[in-house]
Amino acid sequence: MIFRYTILYVADVAASLDFFECAFGLERLFLHESGDYGELATGQTKLAFSSQALMQQLEKTPAKADPAAPTFEIAFETADVPKALARAVKAGAKLVQDAKDEPWRQVTSYVSDPDGYLIEICSPVQIPSAG
Repeated sequence: MIFRYTILYVADVAASLDFFECAFGLERLFLHESGDYGELATGQTKLAFSSQALMQQLEKTPAKADPAAPTFEIAFETADVPKALARAVKAGAKLVQDAKDEPWRQVTSYVSDPDGYLIEICSPVQIPSAG
């Protein structure tokens, strides 16, 4: 079994694809002609978006994302957290936490997207040496 994709339920799929392309430099794979579903390339796992309207048609009632009370986050790893954070904020992300050096030797920062999803922008975790 493989982890194929994560789907975020959003108000406007095309706008979400545009935001993630601009804010994080992701590549659009496609937007369905209905406008209700789209995917971005992120390596082996895709980041996908489904419209809230489509989910309601499928008799689902997705909750509104709230960065102040998140139930999950997505994370993008980069060597230059401050630069990536500035790009995301310039593209319309809302700053939640500025870049911060963590005790576990990682730099983390947080933003939220226009739909309120919490997004971590972080450096690789520095694994301690065995010696």
